Amino acid sequence: MKYLSAAAYDHASAARSAVLLVNLGTPAAPTPAAVRRYLAQFLLDPRVVEIPRWLWALLLWTVILPFRARDSAQRYASVWTAEGSPLLAISERQQRALMVELQRRGLVIEVALGMSYGQPSIGEAMERLRRDGVTRLLVLPMYPQYSATTTGSVFDGVAAVLARTRNLPELRFVRGFHDDPGYIEALRRSVLAYWSAHGRPDKLVISFHGLPRRNLELGDPYHCECHATGRLLADALQLRPEEYVITFQSRFGRARWLEPYTADTLRALGRAGVRRVDVLCPGFVADCLETLEEIAMEGRRDFLTAGGRELHAIACLNDDPALIGTLADLVLAHAGTWPLRAEQQAAALAAAGPRAARARALGAPR
Repeated sequence: MKYLSAAAYDHASAARSAVLLVNLGTPAAPTPAAVRRYLAQFLLDPRVVEIPRWLWALLLWTVILPFRARDSAQRYASVWTAEGSPLLAISERQQRALMVELQRRGLVIEVALGMSYGQPSIGEAMERLRRDGVTRLLVLPMYPQYSATTTGSVFDGVAAVLARTRNLPELRFVRGFHDDPGYIEALRRSVLAYWSAHGRPDKLVISFHGLPRRNLELGDPYHCECHATGRLLADALQLRPEEYVITFQSRFGRARWLEPYTADTLRALGRAGVRRVDVLCPGFVADCLETLEEIAMEGRRDFLTAGGRELHAIACLNDDPALIGTLADLVLAHAGTWPLRAEQQAAALAAAGPRAARARALGAPR
């Protein structure tokens, strides 16, 4: 194997640190061809679909993609903006806002963005960091609740790049933050701000992305962490048990998935005469197809058709300062022993001078 060479080393330089934010990804355009490429990459990840490769590949290429790509392209087109993909545009704003917040706190650390599927890829982001001479890397998957299908896949993507890298960086990895007090407080503030402007609903639906039930039975902690987030948020909002419900959306195929299903719950609430429901999706830190189309459009249609009167989709945290502050706190908690402050960097550069002189005396080019 040919390993990626390290950036040209300068003995007079100080070690550099970086944060890599990673989200799921998005097609490059709301077209069948672009969506097909994206879905193929996503659905061929063995972390996402755990059935024999040959069988799944046959189903994917002959049955699923030919039809699902066209349907999904129409759905993506319904939420596409002048900036392009909502998820990518919001993720880029999060990246910039986190960089500003870390600088405001006096830290010297780069913030990069990568996606598990599509562009910019994890590999592209890590290549840029390698060329910049980054020697300490903190990977922060933007999934509050851990799942092997999401956070685990991020680790696989990072490990695949490092497996081809000659000079490895020091690596730290944030597993999740489903019960982080700052994250729960950011959610609480977001909900209360929405209710202050629009009034309160009859029921709050706390909807998370679903997974096959089999994942839970095999030991994936996602279901438990979703319920922990929902309970902590309900407690923070001082909600009674009958005032909220935790559900799971995006069911695909005939297998049993995590229940109760969001779509079925919304229909049942509409039939029961519930006038207004608000839906919050805490598992998504950025608005995307699953929140903007599946909940705000499809979910609203399901609820109203069943007899409900109003469905309000509460926006994700996106680049809310409370979320950005929470991310900055996570960076400090996981990389706090690294010399990140400006004065520490200055001291490291000062110490590098004599070291470089000794290296040059031994024949180093720089």
